[in-house]
Amino acid sequence: MKCPFCGFEDTIVKDSRNSDDNSIRRRRECPECGSRFTTFERVQLRDLTVVKKNGERVPFDREKLFRSISIAVSKRPVSPERLDKVVNSIIRRFESSGEQEISTKEIGEAVMESLARLDNIAYIRFASVYKDFKELKDFEEFVRTIDELVKPVIEKKD
Repeated sequence: MKCPFCGFEDTIVKDSRNSDDNSIRRRRECPECGSRFTTFERVQLRDLTVVKKNGERVPFDREKLFRSISIAVSKRPVSPERLDKVVNSIIRRFESSGEQEISTKEIGEAVMESLARLDNIAYIRFASVYKDFKELKDFEEFVRTIDELVKPVIEKKD
């Protein structure tokens, strides 16, 4: 593993631990500059390719998925660990589907589904970008459908 500080090619693993999300956390040290840093190793079942709306094919980017969901849940009571589990769950679903290519629509729908279970406000935030509402009435209609989904849950609690 290359040192992110000095670029030295051969760092030393000082400690390894299994994480909750099927990854391995490694604490590393650079013998050249003495810097320490942490890396995570995750199992990748297959290389996924994203098919964009214009037909372009690009490699799946976990960090891009993580960033887009992070924006939706910012300032919400969602822990970074929970966010990481949601991202890993979405990725595992695609990797285990047997398909190597996934459309941006499939990714968007998976994120919407996950956010709907995680946090209603994050769900609305993501949807406002993903659904690309043209007019206020489109957004109001969307929020009304969410209200109808949540209402039966609230009535059962009373």
